[in-house]
Amino acid sequence: MQDKQLFEYAVLRLVPRVEREEFINVGVILYCSARQYLDVKYELDEARLNAFSCVADPVEIRAYLLAFKQICHGRKDGGVIGALPLASRFRWLTATRSTMLQTSKVHAGFCDDPEQTLSVLFKEQVCC
Repeated sequence: MQDKQLFEYAVLRLVPRVEREEFINVGVILYCSARQYLDVKYELDEARLNAFSCVADPVEIRAYLLAFKQICHGRKDGGVIGALPLASRFRWLTATRSTMLQTSKVHAGFCDDPEQTLSVLFKEQVCC
């Protein structure tokens, strides 16, 4: 049996109008140092978005969400941030910001399988 490993995660929030501080949970980002794992799982529900905000552009939002994934995976198209070490990428992605995509505070836990844990957290935090 594998030992449980410490992981950290944050909920990815869409804040279409930052000045109103209203948000929709759209994803979860999870980091597990021991397993060298960093990934994000997200879903943009356009019907929910349209009910929430008539000014948000789903194409633009999907591009921002894709950038999160590219940075997590360390892809070249993740830019300078995507080239940073795993821990630094996670810290950069979860840093406090006042933009359309924000993250919750970072939470911690223990898991056997980071990918499975990411899926469970995604279902709990994002899916209705």
